Amino acid sequence: MLRNLAFLLTVVTVLSSAAEPWEQSKQALARHGDRVDSRWAETTLKNLSLEEKVGQLFMIRMRIEVMNGRSPGYFALRDSIRKYHIGSLAMSAPPQGRARDARRRYDVVALLNQLQEESKLPLLVAGDFERGVLPAHVFGTTVFPHAMAFGAAGNLAYAEEFGRITAQESRALGVHWNLFPVADVNSNPANPIIGTRAFGSNPQQVGDLVSAYIRGARANGMLTTAKHFPGHGNTATDSHVAVPVVNDDWDQLHAVDLPPFQKAIATGVDAVMTAHVRVLALDPDPGRVATTSPAIVTGLLKKELGFNGIVVTDALDMAGLVGLYAKNPGRVAVDAFKAGSDVLTEPYNLDACYRAMLNAVRTGEIGQERLDASVLKILRAKASLGLERNRLVDVAAIPRLVGIPENMAAGQRISDAAITLVRDNGKVLPLKDERSDKRLRVVSHGKAQPGLLAIILCDNRRAEDGRVLERQIRKRAPDARVLYIDARVAAARSDEVLNAADHAQQVVVAVYVVPSAARTRTVARGQKNSASLPDSTAKLLSGILARANQKTVVLAMGTPYLTEDFPTIRNYICAFSNATVSEISAVKALFGEIPIPGHLPVNISNASVPDTAIDHPTQVTSVASH
Repeated sequence: MLRNLAFLLTVVTVLSSAAEPWEQSKQALARHGDRVDSRWAETTLKNLSLEEKVGQLFMIRMRIEVMNGRSPGYFALRDSIRKYHIGSLAMSAPPQGRARDARRRYDVVALLNQLQEESKLPLLVAGDFERGVLPAHVFGTTVFPHAMAFGAAGNLAYAEEFGRITAQESRALGVHWNLFPVADVNSNPANPIIGTRAFGSNPQQVGDLVSAYIRGARANGMLTTAKHFPGHGNTATDSHVAVPVVNDDWDQLHAVDLPPFQKAIATGVDAVMTAHVRVLALDPDPGRVATTSPAIVTGLLKKELGFNGIVVTDALDMAGLVGLYAKNPGRVAVDAFKAGSDVLTEPYNLDACYRAMLNAVRTGEIGQERLDASVLKILRAKASLGLERNRLVDVAAIPRLVGIPENMAAGQRISDAAITLVRDNGKVLPLKDERSDKRLRVVSHGKAQPGLLAIILCDNRRAEDGRVLERQIRKRAPDARVLYIDARVAAARSDEVLNAADHAQQVVVAVYVVPSAARTRTVARGQKNSASLPDSTAKLLSGILARANQKTVVLAMGTPYLTEDFPTIRNYICAFSNATVSEISAVKALFGEIPIPGHLPVNISNASVPDTAIDHPTQVTSVASH
């Protein structure tokens, strides 16, 4: 019978070591590969059955938003771990949402401890923490902007600090392995799934930032992952929904795509994640993607680049890959493993993949020696983290380790440093604080009208995008009018929005275009590209610019490539992110409270226009930012 979670919290607190989680891991990582760790890993390997060895290869998803210690979801997960002898979990949750009961994070950590206690071998727990530990609204963790913001800030110390804080908070919560950093070079403005998740379009800068992040994270006890090998930056298709094709030739791959991975390997990255992309210059077989290509994984990554760490697949349930194996869903695991992978992530059909792997070993298609080599890597990784000695975390220590003020301030400081002024006609910025400058109130038809109009163009007007931005604007301009517009209402509300823009003294249009698989599937279905605004909101933005361009500031709260579609923008600020810290930074920049020091980390069309005057004085005020 499962223990009561409240009781478990007390037990875990007593049993867990008093040492900080990352201090234990730093010591373990320092002795990684020594005789103590090797002895545990090797002894454990010898005592595993074939079924247990195969199970260690699999990483399955743990959805924390639908799970507690007594829910059907928990029992299903626990039963899968037992039945298939699972080696790793990938913790997932919606990245956004309203703040919940603060005890929720303790429940999640207690649940991880509970799963660890019930597993024969320690579980490796991974997170896709590309902006720090997510979801921040559950865990109360430090919020960081998207990776591209770090490219705009251009400070390697920020990337290292990012790695340090994420590692410390992750380990305090029971997560050992980050499926980050993104080592892709975003060289294609139409890329629907990488975009702001990449540090930029310059291979040298991307590699330097990747290396800095890895140093910070590994020094604080966390496994790191460079993805998506051999490069997902120059694609115009999302591999969650179809198979992208990379048409770069050999010289282009070596000049642009591979250098960040080479730097990651030289820095000691623990794992490399493969991409579900076809790279014709490396493997012309139409039935293979990089994940299932021996030429790419074994030939290029292992032999040519000399990577000896863990090779982990991108999620095997992504539609593009699943479609290739529709007739034999278990075969994808065998092909990925034979190509050179060690960890098989989130298979679409776990049972079929597990059985296919067992059969491949039993028939000799996969050699026992090859299987043992991969399992030994996984066991050594667990030992390098000290999990063979202590797999639990101290729940009581969370408040003093997670979301502490100095870390929160670091996330905001980094976001502030990333804000980039791309265009400025010298007529709008900085905006005036309405509380001290009544000029923002105008009279129209005998009625006082708000001088500032803020329009939030987002994917879903009922979601969280724009909420913090609105609150920050209203602190400075209490009478501002704020409109939330998504693709479903853009056409119907077009006249209302354009009329409001006509009468406003100043207009701010915040555009939220952020790469995600959900956006590819739903927002831009049937549209030109999910890396762009949907047609209805794009038409509305064009109308605003046609009628009120000189008094309008466009905020790019995500993709910086808006000038590709809207070349007439005259006042343009890029935040590169929809994170709450980025919303705060954007408003501070709008009102002249901070310098705007960032530089574009990507190449965009029409970066400047003839009447652009970038240099303008900063207005320093005392407005509170939080």
